[in-house]
Amino acid sequence: MATAEAETGRTVTTDIPARLDRLPWSRWHWTIVVGLGTVWILDGLEVTVVGNIASRLSEPGSGLSISSAQVTGTAAALYVAGACVGALFWGRLTDRFGRKKLFMITLAVYLAATALTAVSFEAWWFFLFRFLTGFGIGGEYAAINSAIDELIPAAYRGRVDLIINGSFWVGAVGGSLLSILALNTGILAADVGWRLTFALGAVLSLVILLVRRHVPESPRWLLIHGRDREAEEVVTDIERRVVAERDERLPEPHGEITIRQRRSVSFVEIARTVFAHYRRRAVLGFSLFIGQAFLYNAITFGFGAILTKFFHVPSDHTGYYFAVIAAGNFLGPLLLGHLFDTVGRRVMISSTYLLSGLLLFGTAWLFDRGTLSAGTLTACWCVVLFFASAGASSAYLTVSEIFPMETRAMSIAFFYALGTAAGGISGPLLFADLTSTGRVGDTVLAFQIGAALMCAAGLVAAFLAVKAERRSLEDIATPLTAVRAPETKALP
Repeated sequence: MATAEAETGRTVTTDIPARLDRLPWSRWHWTIVVGLGTVWILDGLEVTVVGNIASRLSEPGSGLSISSAQVTGTAAALYVAGACVGALFWGRLTDRFGRKKLFMITLAVYLAATALTAVSFEAWWFFLFRFLTGFGIGGEYAAINSAIDELIPAAYRGRVDLIINGSFWVGAVGGSLLSILALNTGILAADVGWRLTFALGAVLSLVILLVRRHVPESPRWLLIHGRDREAEEVVTDIERRVVAERDERLPEPHGEITIRQRRSVSFVEIARTVFAHYRRRAVLGFSLFIGQAFLYNAITFGFGAILTKFFHVPSDHTGYYFAVIAAGNFLGPLLLGHLFDTVGRRVMISSTYLLSGLLLFGTAWLFDRGTLSAGTLTACWCVVLFFASAGASSAYLTVSEIFPMETRAMSIAFFYALGTAAGGISGPLLFADLTSTGRVGDTVLAFQIGAALMCAAGLVAAFLAVKAERRSLEDIATPLTAVRAPETKALP
């Protein structure tokens, strides 16, 4: 129980975090996964559709005067730039005003921008709303990952976070198959099919918005911000639901924390906490995000162009190939996720980064020798991304759990924005030029850059990754508001 009075500035002793962490898995937790995690499916749908329809948008009769390089380069970079700006803008508001309020607003922004992309009539309009779509999705990364980590029990946090972030690739499979339909002019006119793909994204986000209404505010956030009575009500309701479903008594919670409640934390305090007190963790976060951002945002945006340029795959068939590598991407977090909670963060993060980097070097060597076909290149990428996807998803997990509660959303936003800006804005612009030259050596260089950065990040993780598996968030990083350190321990 929490001992409290009524506003911020009070000292409160509570076992609410321990009560959340000791819960067994239940239907209620699945509600959280569906309500919050499914938005990554939409993100995957967006990114994949744009990459696969690039060649069709550049053709006469598409309804837009735009080149393929502008779609995979300029528009892709603007989408990522919007996500970076959105992450920082919405991340600060998420820490200040709460997880729920912001994950509702950011999804609404995403929905509106996607719908308006569908009615693009000039290139500038398409560019503008690609930026605003990214602006909404960037805020989702901060708000959603914060809420998920604070609501999911410690014993399951790693695998759930990885699978949710990896669900991006379920959307990528859907986007690949959808683009096949959209690009078939025998079914849909050239200026209609691609518009319907964006319209579908808007419809799906509306459905998710309705489901998300039932997801509660994070009790951890409520507690720190002087709303401990609400936090107590939320946790009590969750416990009631779990007991009713399982028809058994819950295990006793172990551990309390004493905090002094406050409404906000300044930028200066956030910066000092992250870059002075947690300097080694900051280096880890930067490394993981930059490595995965270059691999994904820099190279996979142009996968369809590589197939058409080097292997003469028709533009309306690239979706089949992308669906295969997207499936490999999702299987990585799905099959390896539980190992992050059992074998441990350090071993799994470093090994997935290093393995994917080394395998990509091998793919680059085979591509340079001319021994690959469209099918075997896709198979190589599928294996590379099986490991890379688990590693990339662990980057979001890492920065969302290794910094104090009061800085969580802002930390996610900052590392996402900086790492993604380095790899996701410069990457698409650089690699769109490299892959468009038609020279094998340029594309090999693109592969090698992504591989080198993944390997470098893996080495950093081998030395700096935090032993966070099965531990309470308050134990991994003591809240800034804590008066007395949490009396918790890792779950058996």
